[in-house]
Amino acid sequence: MSIVLHSLFDLFRILQQYFLGIAVGGALCTVPMGNETVYKYGIMPVVHRIDPERAHRMAVWCASMKLVPVRARYDEGVMRQQLLGIDFANPVGIAAGFDKHAEAVNGLFRMGFGFVEIGSVTPEPQVGNPKPRVFRLVKDEAVINRYGFNSEGHDAVAERLSALPENVGPVGVNLGKNKTSEDAAQDYVLGVRKLGEYAKYLVINVSSPNTPGLRTLQGRQQLHDLLSKVLVERDVLTERIRRKVPVFVKIAPDLSDNDKKDIAAVVMDLQISGLIISNTTLSRPTSLQSQEASEGGGLSGKPLKEMSTALIHDMYQLTEGSVVIIGVGGISSGQDAFEKIIAGASLVQIYSSLSVLGPPALAKVQKELSWILLSRGYWKIEDAIGSAHRIPRRTK
Repeated sequence: MSIVLHSLFDLFRILQQYFLGIAVGGALCTVPMGNETVYKYGIMPVVHRIDPERAHRMAVWCASMKLVPVRARYDEGVMRQQLLGIDFANPVGIAAGFDKHAEAVNGLFRMGFGFVEIGSVTPEPQVGNPKPRVFRLVKDEAVINRYGFNSEGHDAVAERLSALPENVGPVGVNLGKNKTSEDAAQDYVLGVRKLGEYAKYLVINVSSPNTPGLRTLQGRQQLHDLLSKVLVERDVLTERIRRKVPVFVKIAPDLSDNDKKDIAAVVMDLQISGLIISNTTLSRPTSLQSQEASEGGGLSGKPLKEMSTALIHDMYQLTEGSVVIIGVGGISSGQDAFEKIIAGASLVQIYSSLSVLGPPALAKVQKELSWILLSRGYWKIEDAIGSAHRIPRRTK
């Protein structure tokens, strides 16, 4: 009898999530993205009553079913650019971690993202860390997660990516390693081999704080050895698909000055295309007010903003403006994005602000950024990149 009751309870929870997802998705479709008031006082308080991981899954499901609002088009003239042979209609993308399994790519482009980064994807499927593993810090406009690279694996993700239309938009694939893997480099090489043909760019994620030992791969020799093997496989891929896929490295914000110099030296020596700055932080600012602040895992959102922007400044200088930087961490306004761009970022990504503000976060960032660029006299976004520095920006 108890087994039957548990089964019925599980079924009820699934149906509840399904119908609630339809209800929220319906609301998302009918409410314009720019209507911050309705989201702030109507939709998001309902979403925030749902368990964070379940709400995340609902959001991915809604996007996968295209139950998302279509954004109003803002000035893409000043926002449009070409980087590494890739056309970006606007510089605001969604960071890895939202669509881990490439389920919602079409819906995310429908919302108006300039590019979509999926993953992290591990070679073999793995469940990640035990639940609960996601925590909202509402008072701090932040999130703590310790997912631990939960992934459906290369095969499942490759199947979904292969089904995307050719003109879907720029898709980046963020690669990770399996928790129990004894050869980290081989995991990343397998990712390039299996998923590289579907990616406009690849990301080597060596900075998640939730996989034991992963951040040690940011050390100078370890990183050089790892990236050397990745680039060999990327060159094999180039011969196979007749297209060179750029490789990015995603780094942590918790780096010493020597760490930064070492990473910059490796990136320049191996001619890596770019850096993604930054992943979540293990630090906990004393300003945090939420009770959940003591939870373990990586902190993202508003408290990460200044730390990630400062790291963008440093790495832009250390690499002499020679690599493309994607800035991520605490972006919830056009001003936040602009600060990262003048620090040296060519593109930016959002994620945590979506969990706080909902879809209006994207519209807000894009609209305000476009206005700021034009009001400051930048007719092309390229002219603003790194403008806080006095060194010229070089391109490969």
